[in-house]
Formats: sequence, C-alpha cells, structure tokens
Amino acid sequence: MARRKNAKKPAPHKRLPKLGKAFTCPFCHHPESVECTIDKKLKIGKASCYVCSESYCVKINFLTEAIDIYSEWLDACEAANSNSTPRENK
Repeated sequence: MARRKNAKKPAPHKRLPKLGKAFTCPFCHHPESVECTIDKKLKIGKASCYVCSESYCVKINFLTEAIDIYSEWLDACEAANSNSTPRENK
C-alpha cells in the first residue's frame, strides 16, 4: 500500500500597509490637516485643509487613490512656485 503525500499548506499572504488619508498641508504645514475625498460618480477628487481652508480639485479615474490627489496638488504648487520666481540673467 502506498502512502498518501501530505499536502503542503500555502504560505500566508503578507498584508500590504494601508495608505494614509490625511497629509501635511503645503501652505500652513500642519500635520495631518489635509483630507482627500474621492467622488467616483462625478470623477472628481478634492484635497482640502481644514486649518487654512486651501483646497485643490482634480479629475480622477478608477485607479486614483488619495495619495495621488495629494501628490498632484504638491506638483501643481511646485509648478506655480517655479513660474513665479524671477529668472536669473546669464
């Protein structure tokens, strides 16, 4: 009589860390004061600071997360700041 092989149990899945939903405001620098909301029905994402009342809206797709909206806001702030600085004459 042949022996039955023991079935190996599958390796446990590692849980991915949760992404944050509260971020530091680029204007007032308060930690965790910016909250991102996503309206998938209207395809609009909004990041707003509850301390200084600054906000940013952007069109989203079905893959967009809160960190994506915040990152786009930071990129827009950097682009606005780089255009407003005077250029040096070389």
